[in-house]
This record gives sequence, C-alpha cells and structure tokens, in this order.
Amino acid sequence: MQLLKLIWDFRSPTALETAKHYEIHLKEFMAIDKVPYVKSGYEVIIPDEHAIAFIVVAKEHMIQVRDALKPQRGEYYKEEA
Repeated sequence: MQLLKLIWDFRSPTALETAKHYEIHLKEFMAIDKVPYVKSGYEVIIPDEHAIAFIVVAKEHMIQVRDALKPQRGEYYKEEA
C-alpha cells in the first residue's frame, strides 16, 4: 500500500501550539468522514518559528483529504519497521 504524508505548515511564535490544535481537527475530520489513516502528529521544524501538523493516508484517500483540507504539501511516507 502506498502511503502519503499530507502536511500543514504553521509559522509564528505559537506555531507548535497551532499545529497541536490542528492535529485534533485532522483526527475529527477523519472520524466524521470515516477516512482511515495510518498516523497523525505534529513536529517542530524551527523552535518558536515553524511547526507542522500531518496525517498519513493511503494514496486512495489522498484526493478526498486534499480537496477537503487543503494541505500545503505532501510527500511519500514509508512506515518505520
């Protein structure tokens, strides 16, 4: 199964808090629309400047999530062993 990591970027002094909050909304969307996902989360890129929220979905669900939630970017994702 091919997986994609859809990414939302946040840039501000409160980027981490915003990314954490956005992840909650990502999970809510996935539950309401019954879209399966592999993983969600947030990461700090540059402390106090840049953070991301992300969701990992199968390629077959990418268009549905992309069109509804408009991520800034995406990349192929490989599950950790």
